[in-house]
Amino acid sequence: MREKLQQILDQALCEIGSAEEKEALEAARVRYLGKKGELTAILRGMGQLSAEERPLIGQIANEVRGKIEAAIEEAGQRAAVFELERRLKKETLDVTLPGKRITLGKKHPLTTVLDEVIDIFTGMGYSIAEGPEVELVHYNFDMLNAPKTHPSREPSDTFYINDEIVLRTQTSPIQARVMEKTQPPIRIIAPGRVFRNDEFDATHSPMFHQIEGLVIDKNITLGDLKGTLETFAKTLYGEETAIRLRPSYFPFTEPSAEMDISCFKCHGKGCPMCKGEGWIEVLGCGMVHPNVLRACGIDPEIYTGFAFGVGLERITLFRYKIDDLRLLFDNDERFLQQF
Repeated sequence: MREKLQQILDQALCEIGSAEEKEALEAARVRYLGKKGELTAILRGMGQLSAEERPLIGQIANEVRGKIEAAIEEAGQRAAVFELERRLKKETLDVTLPGKRITLGKKHPLTTVLDEVIDIFTGMGYSIAEGPEVELVHYNFDMLNAPKTHPSREPSDTFYINDEIVLRTQTSPIQARVMEKTQPPIRIIAPGRVFRNDEFDATHSPMFHQIEGLVIDKNITLGDLKGTLETFAKTLYGEETAIRLRPSYFPFTEPSAEMDISCFKCHGKGCPMCKGEGWIEVLGCGMVHPNVLRACGIDPEIYTGFAFGVGLERITLFRYKIDDLRLLFDNDERFLQQF
């Protein structure tokens, strides 16, 4: 049995000494020291030895095991060095090659214009209000004086979750929520996404952005509204911009108006941009209806106010002279890099 142990040691040391990779070392360890390894088989057969031979053979077997384990550990260190050298040769980096160009992003046109609008109104003392995009019918229509028969309540115009919940069609519900919880004076703008059941084409989208404004205080007049909108238009489009108000109808304002700005391309002479009229429609506005004030717990005999709503996409298209709304949502870098 001594000769067999010496033979196992010689074979193991030879095999371990020629191994250069960790996989070969692991295979040698299993072959000689594993549960079914050659040295383990010798140790299991020691029960057949005499009482005198057993301690001596056991001592020799332990020495053989120790030498094999030491050889494997030493060879493992050599294999780690060999593996590192192999990887360094294989993964050599050519530092003379040009680096990868990192393209930096920039603001989307919608974000740029929104930030400018926010700057304009916060500069006039307005604060920013937010509200849920999935809204109750109560706030989206009822609180805003919209009658049950109003066309905007039809499923053909509005996305209904159920009979009581809709995707908000405007950011006006934010105004109602603020008035319900806040005592005047109130001066806010409410930007955000809104949803309407429209086809996606050059001038319409089922999802777009709206910025609404609200002012409630004592002695607020239509003149305050006109002055505010004129300041907004001149700051956004230039000091030479003129505005005009045309009578209109909205359930939540009385009187109501549409605001136009003088065409910034032809300066009122008439061109394809303004369809030959010299004016471009921008937003809707008006004095807050007394019914809306009452519904929100504000006494219309003491307080008055005005409200307006403008589509962010609309003023962005005008600002950059873009003729197709869909370009703002395609996320084509070739288009966006122009701004």
